Amino acid sequence: MRVEIIPCLQDNYSYLIIDEKTSLACVVDPGESEPIISFVENNNINLKFILNTHHHYDHIGGNKDIKKKYNTKVVGFLGDKKRIPELDIFLKDKEIWKYENFEAKIYHIPGHTSGHICFNFFHEKLLFTGDTLFSLGCGRIFEGTYEEMFNSLNLIKSFPKETKIFCGHEYTDKNSEFCLVYDSDNEKLKSKINENKLKLKDGLPTIPTTLEEELDMNIFLRSDKKNIQRNINLNNPTALKTFSKLRDLKDNF
Repeated sequence: MRVEIIPCLQDNYSYLIIDEKTSLACVVDPGESEPIISFVENNNINLKFILNTHHHYDHIGGNKDIKKKYNTKVVGFLGDKKRIPELDIFLKDKEIWKYENFEAKIYHIPGHTSGHICFNFFHEKLLFTGDTLFSLGCGRIFEGTYEEMFNSLNLIKSFPKETKIFCGHEYTDKNSEFCLVYDSDNEKLKSKINENKLKLKDGLPTIPTTLEEELDMNIFLRSDKKNIQRNINLNNPTALKTFSKLRDLKDNF
């Protein structure tokens, strides 16, 4: 499988997952239709499915036009059947979705929205996390609770470390600034920041990252670390309390 990163809107990423043997493809979270259609047309790809992680418009805005042009099937969470337009295939938590060489396990990861899911292509170790886990960050909590988001991130932390993370936005630069404030002695983080700045300067995405990198550098996955707990000044900190405080601090960063 090959993954093509398609920039959409202001800072969104959509992803084309392409089976190079057959030229069949799925698109993850098409925020708008035009960039997807342009790539498909220019590369003779047979686009079969739209995979939606959640219902926010910047992740589903291209659904209708893409479906109309290619007769694609829209795949999403059963609990969001009234909120994702054009939805055809309704998936449940921990269900495996399969079509020819495409095979992904679905995980319900609420917090950002109540119906958020991720698509784990476990054979290839490719994880599409939408707006739950970002490179060096996590999503805002709109419909869920701190505990739900914390648990969703802990679930992702249990996947193989070599898993590649494909998230919904190019937020890495701002996220890294926040991580550095509360994890200032993290040498891996400092090195990664320099690497990412060079990529952005050259107009390249900072995505994908890997789960191993996120475990080493993403402060929201490190709320159990004593140095971070000390830095945020909480009485009797726990990992959940630390995470919740960090999320509040990031909202105002």
